[in-house]
Amino acid sequence: MTLKVFKAIWFLSLVIFLGVFMYNYASLPETITVLESETPFSLTRDALFYCVLAIAAIFNLFVFVINKLFAVQLGFRAWFYGLVISLNIFLIIGVNFVALYNSAEKFDYQAIGPIIYGGIVLVVGWAISWPLYAVARKLFSK
Repeated sequence: MTLKVFKAIWFLSLVIFLGVFMYNYASLPETITVLESETPFSLTRDALFYCVLAIAAIFNLFVFVINKLFAVQLGFRAWFYGLVISLNIFLIIGVNFVALYNSAEKFDYQAIGPIIYGGIVLVVGWAISWPLYAVARKLFSK
């Protein structure tokens, strides 16, 4: 049952990511600043589109690979769906930030910092949860 819930949430997060990404892509200028420093790093709108789409495709295709490799281990598959959900959430946050940064609006960029760091904490926390669970299960099963 948990696996089915995670599958539904994963699909929903993928659809939301695609919707947010397409909406923000339409509002981006032709040249996008990704990193601003002494030597700024800029990409064209099309290059950013294909890079982000490739990253999202790789993350989400791993779901199908894990389903084939670990068909019997339902707990691990449910955890992996959760990991991909958290990666999709982080991509949604990142795409929104890049679009906001490259818009002509005045915005306090320090205010979005906790949201970005929260996305990173979510991904890292979820990623280490399965190894901790597996170790605790082996230690306490004796």
